Amino acid sequence: MTTAERLARVQESMASACLRAGRRLEEVTLVCVSKTVGAEAVRAAYEAGARDFGENYGQELRDKAGALADLPDLRWHFIGGLQRNKVKYTSAAHLIHSIDSAELVAEVERRAAAAGRVQEVLVQLNLAGEETKSGIAEAALEELLAAFAACGSCRCVGLMTMPPFFDDPARARPLFARLRELRELHAAPRPGVELRHLSMGMSGDFEVAIEEGATLIRVGTAIFGER
Repeated sequence: MTTAERLARVQESMASACLRAGRRLEEVTLVCVSKTVGAEAVRAAYEAGARDFGENYGQELRDKAGALADLPDLRWHFIGGLQRNKVKYTSAAHLIHSIDSAELVAEVERRAAAAGRVQEVLVQLNLAGEETKSGIAEAALEELLAAFAACGSCRCVGLMTMPPFFDDPARARPLFARLRELRELHAAPRPGVELRHLSMGMSGDFEVAIEEGATLIRVGTAIFGER
């Protein structure tokens, strides 16, 4: 099966999930996770209609953004764990999904301000409490959102989570529902924060995530195949 055929299959599944949830397909953005695949594979997905691509590693994002700079409406997302010394590699990102500390907020703010632009980000939550995954506990969310009040160039526009890998995608539903609830609890606009997005759902569970309100889904294997 070609990349274009796999992409079409994912888009069909997205449309079915939106129909079940009573949502419009336009409410959900497909982020094609292109980590470790070559620039030509990204180009093939772009030519098949994809526009948003997610990378997990800063230097890989930098290099692919350079190689594909001729595609002006391609949007890059940084979705991997982020360290302060790697922020410099994410300047091509339309959206950073993985902010999990006030120190990262400050570093993104510093670099975006120096570049004269506004960087939109998401706060990552580790709702299952997995030690091997990045993200804050929900009890720390209010304090981290408050850190954006001092920013003029780093803006939080939503929340992200990555549940455990379940054999049954339905087991992720409570975690997706909780992320939606947290957005609703913190929905009142405040300086530096406007929670428009929920980034949740991957190849195995994105339909459940859409049913629970995802506005961004991160799908790699179902489009590019096994790494």
